[in-house]
Amino acid sequence: MSRKNAFARAGGPAAAVLTAALATACTSTGGAPLDPGLAPRDTVQTTAKPTRQDLSNEVSLTGKVTMNPVFGIVAPVAGQVRYLTLPEVTGTPTKPTRFATVWLDGKPTNVDVPAGAVFGGRLVDDRATVTAGMPIASAKHGGYGIVADISGEQAYRISDAARGVVQAQIKNGPGPFPCALLGTIAALPGGTVPAEPPAPPQEQGTKPGETAVPGPPQRQEQPPDTPSSEPTGLRLVCTAPADVTLINGAAATLELVTATAADALVVPVEAVAGGQGKGKVDVVGADGRRETRDVELGLTDGKVVEVRSGLTGDETLAVPGPNLPPAEPAQGNPEAGDR
Repeated sequence: MSRKNAFARAGGPAAAVLTAALATACTSTGGAPLDPGLAPRDTVQTTAKPTRQDLSNEVSLTGKVTMNPVFGIVAPVAGQVRYLTLPEVTGTPTKPTRFATVWLDGKPTNVDVPAGAVFGGRLVDDRATVTAGMPIASAKHGGYGIVADISGEQAYRISDAARGVVQAQIKNGPGPFPCALLGTIAALPGGTVPAEPPAPPQEQGTKPGETAVPGPPQRQEQPPDTPSSEPTGLRLVCTAPADVTLINGAAATLELVTATAADALVVPVEAVAGGQGKGKVDVVGADGRRETRDVELGLTDGKVVEVRSGLTGDETLAVPGPNLPPAEPAQGNPEAGDR
């Protein structure tokens, strides 16, 4: 027997078994996945139950401490504004100062500058027709205030909430503390104060009962209106409590609550598809099947979102939520036709 044939006979059965095992491993088409970490498509991996909690939306604004900030005063009602003649002010008033009335259907509504501030200027003409909430005067707060500029995107979120107290924090300084809002957040045009009427000419050298001899006519110059406040952009102005020490120019952060919901039904944001008031969730049944359901959405804090309708609170939701179908191609789009 040759040496070659002896080697083949000794290793032949073992080699055949090894070859068969490798072939089976390479060509196996069994039901079990090769990677046990992969689950079939649409398998629910995580679920969540709706819960209830108080929810609020907050907006953070960057501001700074400012001396004698200007703010706007709005018309309380629609009508015709009629300004009053104000005496010269010395010092900071400790009581409100009435500067105008707005007339509607023969009934006047008074408008005042709050205590601690002085009248700045008229923002519309006398006897102009105004709408409720329209800025009609500027005023200047006497002392320190905190001023934060507002973008146009934030204006409508803040407008309904800018009626009360916000929380302020001075960077590397005092806070948080309540900061009382002043006036409106609307942008203000330049405010003006009407010029004083010219004084009547005084006759020289006359005595009581004598008739003055008219002299040459004298030309009376009417001084132009004097600007009293510069225009401002959208801004929020608030004042700190008297016991808070402020430094002009110091940076500050303002927290403003724009909306609240008590005992709201909430779900994780990951369980919802959609937004801006409308969304969809996948409700998981007892058999593990999903049912996509429309829901009405409310407030969100970035972690949970309020569900105003569409759920009872007893459902089990799939996380993540459903995938929204792609939009259908627009009619008449040449790129959307059959290829």
